[in-house]
Amino acid sequence: MTLSASEKYEVIRLVEESELSVRRTLEELDVNRSTFYRWHKAYRDHGYEGLLSSSESPKQFWNKLPESVKEQCFEVALEHPKLSPRELAWHITDQHEYFISESSCLL
Repeated sequence: MTLSASEKYEVIRLVEESELSVRRTLEELDVNRSTFYRWHKAYRDHGYEGLLSSSESPKQFWNKLPESVKEQCFEVALEHPKLSPRELAWHITDQHEYFISESSCLL
């Protein structure tokens, strides 16, 4: 569930004005406590602007191969054209001491 900045602000306002405990209020609103405290800190530190959503897409994927590794894989593949992707992955792992999966060799 992604809330807009105005909805996040409304949750913060409701929690602050509620006669119930923070935990109980958040349970009623079905908002995770850690999420609420992250919003609250952003609001405290940067005001309403802190509640605006930043880009949801990651800037870098954890499993993306660096260009240097892609180039190395391509060079090894050109040197050994008869190797299957599985054999190529094994060769790179064994000879170049860098693990690469067979699916990554399907460039």
